Amino acid sequence: MMFTAVISLLFLTGGVSTERKCSYQEVLNYLNLTKSNELYFMTRPVKDYTQPTWVSLEVLLYAILDVVEKDQKFIPYVWTVTRWQNEYISWKRNDFCGIDKVSLPTEVLWKPDLIIEEMTEKDKAPVIPYLFIDSKGYVEVHEDQALVSTCRMHVYKFPFDTQSCNLTFKSAIHTAKDIRLQASDNSSEATEWSREVMRTQYEWLFINMKVTTHNITNPDQDIIIYTINMKRRSLLYVINFLLPVLFFLCLDLASFLISNNGEEKLTFKVTVLLAVTVLQLILNEILPASSDRIPLIAVYCIGMFTLMLLSLLETIVVMYLMKKDNVYRDNAADNVGCLREDARDNWNHTDNVFDRGKVYGSSIYDVSSADIPSLLDRQDASSKLTEEFRALERLSDELKKVEKTLSLLLAGHIEKKPGYWTRLAKKFNRVFFIFYVTMIAVFFSFIFSQWSNE
Repeated sequence: MMFTAVISLLFLTGGVSTERKCSYQEVLNYLNLTKSNELYFMTRPVKDYTQPTWVSLEVLLYAILDVVEKDQKFIPYVWTVTRWQNEYISWKRNDFCGIDKVSLPTEVLWKPDLIIEEMTEKDKAPVIPYLFIDSKGYVEVHEDQALVSTCRMHVYKFPFDTQSCNLTFKSAIHTAKDIRLQASDNSSEATEWSREVMRTQYEWLFINMKVTTHNITNPDQDIIIYTINMKRRSLLYVINFLLPVLFFLCLDLASFLISNNGEEKLTFKVTVLLAVTVLQLILNEILPASSDRIPLIAVYCIGMFTLMLLSLLETIVVMYLMKKDNVYRDNAADNVGCLREDARDNWNHTDNVFDRGKVYGSSIYDVSSADIPSLLDRQDASSKLTEEFRALERLSDELKKVEKTLSLLLAGHIEKKPGYWTRLAKKFNRVFFIFYVTMIAVFFSFIFSQWSNE
């Protein structure tokens, strides 16, 4: 019975030993995979050189590390899975205890020379030293890459902007005759899987990832473009930048309640204007120097600065007009005081002359014929009287001049009454305030309508 069973087993196995190979090394020995075997890593692994090697690519976005607007840089952390077939590698799973996949050092096998066009710095992520091969000859390489890539930033709507950055994969030297590229996932799958593995997004909100396969720069090369769309989280910029500038504008509006008589209002407005200038310098450090359009946030700051500058100039004009009215009042008071002094002196002099005239006149008309000889003794007095009459004539001329000056002064007072420039300044201030508020409303309507447009 025992002998019959052994004969039957040998018959079923054809006289071949049925010892199974259950180790990875047995698979490698079967495939003769060694570093010295140049068949595997020196050339493209195809038996017919006219047939291209199809390479499938899968990219997942693991993290958004940084976006540098000033330098136009995008730094993502991505996972890439590259898969292709090596026609010299295959084995039967049943011969090796069902072993379907084996890991090997990456330098043992040939790998496609895929590069990323936008990459500007060497990858700093740790290199995975192994790859996988399966029983059908497919090779799979997993890589983690911290990419420093270029990305053209459109900062027109900053900080309410949406950015799109591309990662373009292609072969470095091989054409489509040698290597054909295909994406193993579509846009919806890449977006969903990226959201599942996403760890950090910096100040951005990941929207989606678009996968496009086409020829773009060289018609003889296949290209796969992964477009990462993301939206900026603008709350921090609103709190730290937009609101402070708005608060400064509110302070400038409140300054219209300050009296124009002193210098405090002018000093206050200059201080607010300098504060907005400091915020503009901070903004200059954030935005890129080269941009196809002026960012709306720059227009926002320049508009605020211009409005506050106009308000400052209006304050200077109002203060000038009010000071001009004060100077006019001081000059008028001085002129009236001088005229009063001159008139007082002239009238005093006139009173003296008329008093002396009355004395001499009474002595002349009251004299009798018996006193005629004594009149001759008064010739000297008559000569003095003549001089006094001449003085009266000169006084008359001076009075005419005083009358003319007073008439001109009175005419001036009628034309511009006291407080004329002050009333004009107050009226100008009210009109400018209405204009100022209207301009602010129009400006804010324009800015926020532009920011809200998609």
